[in-house]
Amino acid sequence: MKLAVLKERRDGETRVAASPDTVKKLKGLGLDVVVVAGAGAGARMADADYQAAGATIAADDTAALDGADIVLGVRAPDAAEIAKMKKGAVLAALLAPYTDKETPAKLAAQGVDAFAMEFLPRISRAQAMDVLSSQANLAGYKAVIDAAAQFGRAMPMMMTAAGTIAPARVLVMGVGVAGLQAIATARRLGAIVSATDVRPATKEQVESLGGTFVAVMDDEFKNAQTAGGYAKEMSAEYQAKQAALIAETIKKQDIIITTALIPGRKAPVLVSEEMVKTMKPGSVIVDLAAEQGGNCPLTVAGEVVERHGVTLMGYTNLPGRLAVDSSSLYARNLLNFVTLIVDKKTGALALNWDDEIVKGAGVTRGGEVVHPALKG
Repeated sequence: MKLAVLKERRDGETRVAASPDTVKKLKGLGLDVVVVAGAGAGARMADADYQAAGATIAADDTAALDGADIVLGVRAPDAAEIAKMKKGAVLAALLAPYTDKETPAKLAAQGVDAFAMEFLPRISRAQAMDVLSSQANLAGYKAVIDAAAQFGRAMPMMMTAAGTIAPARVLVMGVGVAGLQAIATARRLGAIVSATDVRPATKEQVESLGGTFVAVMDDEFKNAQTAGGYAKEMSAEYQAKQAALIAETIKKQDIIITTALIPGRKAPVLVSEEMVKTMKPGSVIVDLAAEQGGNCPLTVAGEVVERHGVTLMGYTNLPGRLAVDSSSLYARNLLNFVTLIVDKKTGALALNWDDEIVKGAGVTRGGEVVHPALKG
């Protein structure tokens, strides 16, 4: 069975869907691996290294996709690539299906069974395939490194003969995978770190990393989480008290990292323009939600801008700014997924559509868009 690894075409996408290390393991599953020439260049993975691992290098995507049973990519393939895929082929990639409605329809029309890695269910069995977590972890780290590079002062407290330098103050808004890594990284750099989240359970996580949790700690907040771990909608009175506390906290910060995303919807506003105006000149905001509209209305996706004396960093692909590591982790995520859908004895496709991982990530099947979130 043939497995093709695509070369990414989107501007600024430096990642690749397989590494020489995962190629060896894919070969061990009995797959013939074909990699488009130059696919790993952005991640410092040379064609020669893929060949040494057992892959064949194809001159272009036409040669790679010819007869391919499985196709791996980072981002969704374009129309030209889809047209070259055979009926019944399996595709695994980050398809951004909520915002890109056309690609699933094109894949279905081509007869490709496509899997959106963003849709993997959050269950323990799927953790090794969880691309959102692996990439968000690196994004949280890189957000702090980028902020520190942009910030015109040192991060840790420094005591010198000439005087003492005060440590930077960092606020992380949203304590998911990216937020937790941002807290840990900022602490390692010596900053005074605080964090906020709408879920009470995150308080202990923040404090375990040495951060201070910022929230109005009343009875309503303590009961603001469902049994499933999701946040409940808060009363208008509580929201007003929390907003006042956050506004007061933001005034004292040097760096803010915002990480709040809602699947399929515009990112929520966490830092208003009025809040930005209260920040100290030279402060920095890194908006990890820039690609989905931003957690600050002043953020410009893909750009670094200055507004009211504050620098707003709106990079849209932070994992791609650490392409070597992000590609290695992403490639392992895909390897684990492929291992699930390939019969280890015969090396043939063995898609079990009753498996909750396969069913949860499946976007198209048998010429139709099948994921419930995309139908209708």
